[in-house]
Amino acid sequence: MKISRRHLLKIASIGAVVVGMMPRVAFAARNAIKSMRTGVQPGGKTRLVIETSSRPSYTLVYGEKTLTVKLSNTVADESITAKLASGTIVKSISQVQVGDALNIVVNLTKNINEIPKNQIMILEPNGDNDYRLVLDFSASSSSGKAAITTAGEDGKNEKKRIIVIDAGHGGKDPGCIGKGGTKEKTVVLSVAQKLRTALRNEGFSVFMTRNDDTYLKLADRAAIAEKKKADLFLSIHANANPSRSMKGFSIYTLSEKASDEEAQKLADAENAADKIDVNGFEQFSKDIRIALSSLQQHAVAEMSEEYANGCARAFNRGGIEQQPGPAVRHAPLAVLRSTVPGALIECGHLSNAAEEKLLKNSAHQDKLVTAIVKSIKNYDFDV
Repeated sequence: MKISRRHLLKIASIGAVVVGMMPRVAFAARNAIKSMRTGVQPGGKTRLVIETSSRPSYTLVYGEKTLTVKLSNTVADESITAKLASGTIVKSISQVQVGDALNIVVNLTKNINEIPKNQIMILEPNGDNDYRLVLDFSASSSSGKAAITTAGEDGKNEKKRIIVIDAGHGGKDPGCIGKGGTKEKTVVLSVAQKLRTALRNEGFSVFMTRNDDTYLKLADRAAIAEKKKADLFLSIHANANPSRSMKGFSIYTLSEKASDEEAQKLADAENAADKIDVNGFEQFSKDIRIALSSLQQHAVAEMSEEYANGCARAFNRGGIEQQPGPAVRHAPLAVLRSTVPGALIECGHLSNAAEEKLLKNSAHQDKLVTAIVKSIKNYDFDV
């Protein structure tokens, strides 16, 4: 039966009246709390898990021995009490309804610092579990009062984001060399220095792994990102290929298995840099793997993938030619093995004569930098 426009308008008006008669909280609170629990993670960290019926939109508020998790459009359920494990720094958990938002107030025995984003994860429903917001944290090492700050999916974080830029190769390791004699280490240092200036002008806190023609072990590059507590780590490179016609950018994230044969070859070439009378990365790598929980590894991988895809889009929109095949690939790259989300950016091919000239060109380097800056500004650091 065909419904006339008049009938549709009537149905819509009735619906509007019904909605207007409903309590605001009942209508807006689309999410519901399902469970709350704590546990102990390796290294003595406390884990807080908040389970909700729908994907949570959250804000974190830090106070004196308190952590408040503000869940938007969520209704309280006093019948649900938190299951508290022994050995954590959580003393009690309560629910406070504030308009459409539900505040989960976590009372702590000690102050905590702002929780790094790689220790925050939203897990998708799995088996008997609904959505889970997972937070891992430990007591602050400082004795003073905790700073009151906020961060989250629906809140702004005024924290100055920290970016660590790694100019690949350097010193006795020139990287790949173009037919015209252009060395990768020289090109990528120039791009990295331009990127540092551009990002600082945008208000980011930026550190370089190297600012001159210095050789660094891959472990040291990753360690700098860890030490600076970076929000993002970018390793800048230029590529080479047996086929002189191959050209274009590509972006890589870390995985234990290469996404394709070319990705594995690139990983072998980049990782070989540590074989120039250098050792010790194996021990560092092992320590990092032990320190990471499977959750953290998954979180870092997801955040790295999100950035890499956004960076590829920025390059494409900036008119920078893409290498044939997928723009984002995955490889066991040693320089990316850390707790910091990151990507390795191959800006182009020095083995291609035309692209070698481009990569040496200051205007083209500026074009690359503009695209990378846009990708960082568009990246959601809080998810």
